[in-house]
Amino acid sequence: MSTHETLQLSLGPVLFYWTREHYADFYREAADWPLEIIHLGESVCSRRRDMKLDDWLGIGRELTQSGKEVVLSSQTLIESEADLRDLRKLCDNGEFIVEANDQSALQRLAAAGLPFVAGAALNLYNPSSLAVMARAGMRRWQAPVEMSRTDLARLLADCTAEGLDHPCEVFAYGHLPLAWSSRCFTARRYQKPKDRCQFVCQKHPEGLALRSQESKEVFTLNGIQTLSGACQDLRHEVDDMAGMGVGVARLSPRAEGMAEVVAAFDAARRGELPAPDPLALVEAEVCDGYWHGRPGMDNTRAAAD
Repeated sequence: MSTHETLQLSLGPVLFYWTREHYADFYREAADWPLEIIHLGESVCSRRRDMKLDDWLGIGRELTQSGKEVVLSSQTLIESEADLRDLRKLCDNGEFIVEANDQSALQRLAAAGLPFVAGAALNLYNPSSLAVMARAGMRRWQAPVEMSRTDLARLLADCTAEGLDHPCEVFAYGHLPLAWSSRCFTARRYQKPKDRCQFVCQKHPEGLALRSQESKEVFTLNGIQTLSGACQDLRHEVDDMAGMGVGVARLSPRAEGMAEVVAAFDAARRGELPAPDPLALVEAEVCDGYWHGRPGMDNTRAAAD
């Protein structure tokens, strides 16, 4: 089957801390990439203040003129009244739909009668939860990153049987977001307190690798967020995703080589994977274990070879 007409590609929010110039250059290029949806905003840490809401709105307007659907992603861990004030402004932006990544955003959007995208951190695992979200105004939802292909296929079938046809989005590329903490691990690495971190995470535009004693990259530290050490790559699964009813494949931004990643997924959804197909798009270990019901760090394609 052809997946080009059914499976959309989305660009997730930048999870790392970049400079204003880097954000501007990145989204200027992204406007011409073959994808349909772009998420904007700071979803990790409120101390990353280089970009204000007005800056994201300005970028969003430019991307809209390029034909992209723009989504503003909310912060996943709300820790203070200041965070809540910023969240209210984000939800009340009046221009773009918001991706709710925690219950605070969900409550604000639902109370205001505003449509929203349900992020993976809301942990939606069953039709009953999705029905509640649909009544609250959900327009699209992202599957939990650890959900297997088998479990998701069953969930999508159950949703269809119950008349829930909201598009599902799968995290198809990037370091997997695994956990958030009130403690900043990157600041701790530099022996700095969280509230005087001097923004050291900006030194690591693709995160800080945490290796085991055997030198295996187990996790990627990104301020208060912990990501997988390996980079999930489900390029080879996009045809199957479309067949089972997935509507959107999400690609998480990298600091370098993202245009090639998008082009590779665009080719994959059109059935144009080259043969032989190089497994790694960038210099990073690859994983797909969760999708296949195995430990997340596993690489089933490498094992098959």
